[in-house]
Amino acid sequence: MRRSLTAGSALAAPRKAGPARIQVKGGRERHLKKVGGDACLLRGSDPGGPGLLPPRVLNPSQAFSSCHPGLPPENWEKPKPPLASAEGPAVPSPSPQREKLERFKRMCQLLERVPDTSSSSSDSDSDSDSSGTSLSEEEAPGEARNGRRPARGSSGEKENRGGRRAVRPGSGGPLLSWPLGPAPPPRPPQLERHVVRPPPRSPEPDTLPLAAGSDHPLPRAAWLRVFQHLGPRELCICMRVCRTWSRWCYDKRLWPRMDLSRRKSLTPPMLSGVVRRQPRALDLSWTGVSKKQLMWLLNRLQGLQELVLSGCSWLSVSALGSAPLPALRLLDLRWIEDVKDSQLRELLLPPPDTKPGQTESRGRLQGVAELRLAGLELTDASLRLLLRHAPQLSALDLSHCAHVGDPSVHLLTAPTSPLRETLVHLNLAGCHRLTDHCLPLFRRCPRLRRLDLRSCRQLSPEACARLAAAGPPGPFRCPEEKLLLKDS
Repeated sequence: MRRSLTAGSALAAPRKAGPARIQVKGGRERHLKKVGGDACLLRGSDPGGPGLLPPRVLNPSQAFSSCHPGLPPENWEKPKPPLASAEGPAVPSPSPQREKLERFKRMCQLLERVPDTSSSSSDSDSDSDSSGTSLSEEEAPGEARNGRRPARGSSGEKENRGGRRAVRPGSGGPLLSWPLGPAPPPRPPQLERHVVRPPPRSPEPDTLPLAAGSDHPLPRAAWLRVFQHLGPRELCICMRVCRTWSRWCYDKRLWPRMDLSRRKSLTPPMLSGVVRRQPRALDLSWTGVSKKQLMWLLNRLQGLQELVLSGCSWLSVSALGSAPLPALRLLDLRWIEDVKDSQLRELLLPPPDTKPGQTESRGRLQGVAELRLAGLELTDASLRLLLRHAPQLSALDLSHCAHVGDPSVHLLTAPTSPLRETLVHLNLAGCHRLTDHCLPLFRRCPRLRRLDLRSCRQLSPEACARLAAAGPPGPFRCPEEKLLLKDS
């Protein structure tokens, strides 16, 4: 009896001192409260297996009584610490109750060591990143031994969803790495946007400073007259001499025409150099210029008068439909593949953003005087649009257009055609649908000076000779067969 009272008083002492709660930080304590209410303290029979703590653990006696409700207090034994030696691990006790209490004590010691190594420093109830990290560290040993993931909705799973891995306490290596959600697509690289302005009309200084401190006797105007006799390669060499010559050589009078043809690709330095020189004629034939590059150029070359785009793709040439070309006089679109009436209609029609107050709709090619459309699949519908929206054409190239025939010549020379009085040069070479019946129609064009009918298989040389002898207002000369020329 005395022995049972002594054991009861020893076990009741912690109750008077108050509940020995385990000090767990905010996020971990909230997680422990979510675990089942009065479940058993330990699960499984493995001595080293993990366990789940009930929400409120007062002392070992209460935990033991919760697992063995039918055992009287007289049979309880006071837990003893495990015996550890340097030679080997602790020797387990033969009593099963003591073995369970020892496992509980080791679990408590593990929970007490985890907050010391954790990097969590937040005691608030907010769901912060530090609390999630400490919880993932606490649950890591159980996951390693049982091979189970944490409960759904736990903070450890939230951390792993965010791209972090659970880390074993006291070690630097990762413990779990299951596949996460799909990574967001990479952001496309932003193109460099900068303003390229042409040089001023009269760049300073007006004289060339010498190394001795004096100025050269020749002024800038005299130097520019010398530079005008140089080609593009020599001008680029002169730009390397000094800073003053470099600024003078950017004068647009030295660059009336720039030829970038037959280049596979155009680099940004090339485009910037074209804009700074402001040429009047630009040749981009048979190049790999893109629609974005061409649009960027045309919006900065408002004084461009001649544009050659022969051999380019229609995808890049379609940039003409959205670029203003007020000074354009020559447009070369020869041998562009897959051009239909719909594409030409988009090019010839006025822009769709025409203001309602405008009395007349002006097309994009309203001021073009020379148009080269060789090798395109033009039909009579496209020619009608051409007569309406390009009324000032003086030179028209329709060579090797498979659909051009006698009705097309009738449209060009009709009394209602504006080109009847403006055409000076007409090229119809290679149009195999033309016959001798269309030759008298060319007499309606009084200003015609050049008519090219070479390689037209259905035209006879005799009919062409008769047209050359009579001709509109005067006779033509024939340097070649089916080529009619008249001296102005």
